[in-house]
Amino acid sequence: MNDQPFPGPALRPLRLQIGAQKIAGFESTGTGRPILLIHGNSSSSRIWQKQLQGPPGAKFRVIAIDLPGHGASSPPPNPEADYSGGGYASVIAALARELDLENAVVVGWSLGGHAVLNAAAALPMAAGLMIFGTPPVSMAPGGFSGFKSLSTTVFTPQPSEAEIEEWMKSAFAPGYAPIPDFVVADFRNTDGNARGYLGANVQAGRISDEAEIVRNLKIPLAIVHGREEQIVDLGYLQRLPAPTLWRGEVQVIDGAGHAPQWERAEAFNKVLDAFASSV
Repeated sequence: MNDQPFPGPALRPLRLQIGAQKIAGFESTGTGRPILLIHGNSSSSRIWQKQLQGPPGAKFRVIAIDLPGHGASSPPPNPEADYSGGGYASVIAALARELDLENAVVVGWSLGGHAVLNAAAALPMAAGLMIFGTPPVSMAPGGFSGFKSLSTTVFTPQPSEAEIEEWMKSAFAPGYAPIPDFVVADFRNTDGNARGYLGANVQAGRISDEAEIVRNLKIPLAIVHGREEQIVDLGYLQRLPAPTLWRGEVQVIDGAGHAPQWERAEAFNKVLDAFASSV
């Protein structure tokens, strides 16, 4: 990945060594409160371009990383265990300490949201969490009912081009075009084991009760949702017991699907700014 993947304000490339793990990413030019952005399954820090190089990046110290095996980050030392909610959470917590992210807002999209919830207990420096495209799963019956649909492609080590194309259609609002070339490239370039072992860990029940984590949070939690979302059920999110839910309700962004930070960046950035400015 290029040090400057898009035209626009310059970004500072990050190249960090976390134990045996090499983690890459970008940092914006802003100097305000830290905001740490965590991407989704088979994506990369490039999905956050409109935050890094947009108004949030100019105002806040916005940092977007590549999870292990994604983007320009190396595969983890123990893929079978590390490609999991807990494995990603450990990296997020270590990064927050390494980068001294005091009073940070930590944002997770899709798989990144699950990872952020898993990391919550190890982020005592965080001022607030934001998740979207992420229905917190539980160990109770119906614990995965927050997914309206979830393609097996995201758990398939080497999906076909047709499977990737079908997944891309679900990852944005119906009929959204054009799907950015880099989004497809990031999917293809992700270590296939990241999908395969994640699926195996979920299938084996090696997951956290994220709904319980939400119930026990002591810091504000913002939940954002694209109204045209094809993967996550809004009703599930609205019924979720969340004592610290910011503004007391899920923040719905009109015209957006699973990726509002890209599809409706202006509206998403306003919500992100309001949350980061208020917690």
